Amino acid sequence: MKFFIDKEVFRVLPDYCVGVVVVSEFDNANKVDEIAKMLDEAAVEFSEKVQGINLKEDSRIEPYRNSFRLLNINPNKFMCSIEALAKRVQKKPELPHINTLVDLGNAVSLKNFVPIGVHNVDKFEGNSMGVRFFEKGDHFLPMGGTEMEEPDEKELLYVSGNTVKTRRWTWRQSEDGKISEDTRNVVIVIDGFRGVNDDNVREAMDELRGLFKEMFGMSTITGMVDSENNVFEW
Repeated sequence: MKFFIDKEVFRVLPDYCVGVVVVSEFDNANKVDEIAKMLDEAAVEFSEKVQGINLKEDSRIEPYRNSFRLLNINPNKFMCSIEALAKRVQKKPELPHINTLVDLGNAVSLKNFVPIGVHNVDKFEGNSMGVRFFEKGDHFLPMGGTEMEEPDEKELLYVSGNTVKTRRWTWRQSEDGKISEDTRNVVIVIDGFRGVNDDNVREAMDELRGLFKEMFGMSTITGMVDSENNVFEW
């Protein structure tokens, strides 16, 4: 299995990096009260910190908004996932409990102020997933949707084969990428920037690794992908 960032991406986003956490044979049908409580507490704490703040001008959000502009994506219309999550919690200090993996990802995302995506490894095509620009044949099924969409030309995507997992980089995840109680093998990705917030990315990776070890007795595989090392294999 491998996760990659196409080298062309670094022509536009030279400092882009992704932290990767691989989790195998996880029982996601098991509801964990401690994880649900962690998410509730993270939402309340985060909400308190961002009250009265214009998130568009927040220094932690700004790098993502600037990158969206470099990618010719309007950040006001298509918000980065962490900004969308932040705005939601800013309005109301709570998030729904979906399942253990999703709740855990949301909690750690809020605590470290970074975008986190959880992807089902068992749905990978060709044993790989990565970030690249649109190619002919790419298709996307919106979450809860019934009709396929074709992304825009030159759009930055999370893809496996020609199946788009996330459109407009970190904007919207697909129906194909939905994490359910039956999901057992995942790769958790954390988007950031070298020299800007890669410390937050590493802290989120370390926190996830520690939580899986302490709470579930599970080992994880972790790594960082960037312009110097654009492929991570496990």
